[in-house]
Parts: sequence; C-alpha cells; structure tokens
Amino acid sequence: MDLTLDDVPAPDRSAEPEGFVVVVDPGDRIHFLDWGGPRLLAGATAGPGVLLVHGLAGTAWIWTPVTRRLAGERHGVAMDLRGHGLSDAPTEDGAYDLAVLAGDVVAVAEGSGLVASIDDRVVVAGHGFGAIVAAAAAAALGPRCAGLVLVDGGWESLATSTGLDVDDFLRTLEEPPEVLRSMRAYLADRTAFDPTSWDADQERAARASVVETHAGKVVPVARPHVLEACVRMMFAYDPVATLTAVTAPVVALSAASSGDDAPGARARALAVASAARVAAGRDPIRPVSFGHDGHNLMRYRPEAVTAAILTVTEGTATTES
Repeated sequence: MDLTLDDVPAPDRSAEPEGFVVVVDPGDRIHFLDWGGPRLLAGATAGPGVLLVHGLAGTAWIWTPVTRRLAGERHGVAMDLRGHGLSDAPTEDGAYDLAVLAGDVVAVAEGSGLVASIDDRVVVAGHGFGAIVAAAAAAALGPRCAGLVLVDGGWESLATSTGLDVDDFLRTLEEPPEVLRSMRAYLADRTAFDPTSWDADQERAARASVVETHAGKVVPVARPHVLEACVRMMFAYDPVATLTAVTAPVVALSAASSGDDAPGARARALAVASAARVAAGRDPIRPVSFGHDGHNLMRYRPEAVTAAILTVTEGTATTES
C-alpha cells in the first residue's frame, strides 16, 4: 500500500514552537523546538510523539514544513544537534562520536516529555547525517522507539556510495565565496534550489544555519571542527550493525541520486541493510523512492515525509515511483 497523502493534514500556519534546552554530561546544552501536540477531545488518544533530527550543517528549523503538518496529529519536537543551531559546540575529542550524538537525542526525547514514562514511545526521524544519528538513537531507545524514518540517509557507507574519502567529502561542503558574500546572496542561492517551495519558513531555516558578520558576509553556524568531526563519524558508520539493532519498524525515503553516487550503490546498500534486518529477525526496511526530488525532501515533499512518519508504525509504506 502506498503512502496515503490524502490523510496528511494541511500545514498549520499559525503554529509556532517554544525553545528549550536539556543539559547533558559534562554540561553541554542541547537546544530543541517543541511544536506541541494535538488538541484532543475527551477520551481520545494520540499516536506516539515524533522527534526530528536535522542533517549536516542544518538546524531544527529545516523540519518546519513537516512539523506544521504534524501539529494536529502528534507531539512534535525538532532538535539542534550539538555543534549546530543553538546547541553547544564542544571541542573535546570524541564529542561528536555517534554514541554521544545518539545520547543527546535520547536526552531530548526524555527531557521534552516525549518518553516521560516507560510506557511512552516515540517515532524518530532523521535527515541525511541526522538519519545516522536517528538510527543509533532508535537502537538506544529500544522498545521506547515506535518507528524510525530515514530521510535520504542512514543506510549506506558513504565511502562506497560516493567514492570519496573524508577530505574529498569535506571539500564538497565548502560554499563558493560568492554565496557567502552577503545574506542576500546566500538566500538567493537557497531560493534557486526550487523557487516554487521557497517561503518564509524556508527563509527562516536558511537564516538559522548562518551568522551574518559586521562586514555583511555570512559564515556557517556549524564551525569547521564540528563539520570535520561529524563527517569522520559518518565515514566510520556501520549501517548494518546499527539498523539490525533497531527493533522498531523502519522506513527509508530516498531522493534522486547526486553526481557523487556510484551507479546503484545507494540502492544496493539499502537492499543489503534490509536483508540484514530480516536475517536478524527484524522487519525489512520499507523503501519509498523519489527519483526526481533533491536531498531536502522536507522542503520538496513535506506531505510524503509527514505521511511516512504517521504511518511507520502501521506497516503501510511501500515503494513509490
């Protein structure tokens, strides 16, 4: 059965989140946006809450097209990973290890009230780099995780799928000087990705990922030491080991392959990870493919991402062409 987009609520344009922090050892502050939950009639119950994890160099605001749609259905929380957004950016060795990042996700799940008791369960969704972190967090949550949604990442070895090493990959993240010469230039570049989906929410997300200097230029919020540590973690990630440890159902949304994708490598990696889950006694990964859409599916296909989150625990998502 395909994703049922007709059942996805319209975005609540009036919804606005509250910002909070949780403090994790040894005192690092992790920021998150709490979009609240549905207003329920007496006796009604909501499904599991949703915790959303952004990708590399992003922030919690990138999830706004999804959180506006979830507002009437689930308690939604979007977090800033350490080194990103308004979260602290420690410099210690190991501060961006996968177990540490996953621990931050669990801390936000608990601190936000999404899993306030042993009976509470949460759907974890992550984008790109955040999908890797979300997968590790889902494994750490165990039975408290109701479902895992991987948005264009989390099932592959980057070295194999891109054919790049860590240093080459880091160079692909460098913004051209002309894009960073001013906020206007930066926003124009982001708008050009897809003018039809650009709106005030997209502008807010874009502005949150950079800082405007006194000279008028912009610099990324995620500093070089953060990006390097996170990318090195990504290249060390073992998708099979992590995904076979996730007991919850898993849905994988894949966007159009980039020029860095070795032919078919990402699809093969997804098939391998799914087969490994079956061999480990888990449910297979349910794939949904968007062959003509870019990496930021929350911007280009927010209804489909929301549908996957709402249906991951129901076993209703299958491949879409």
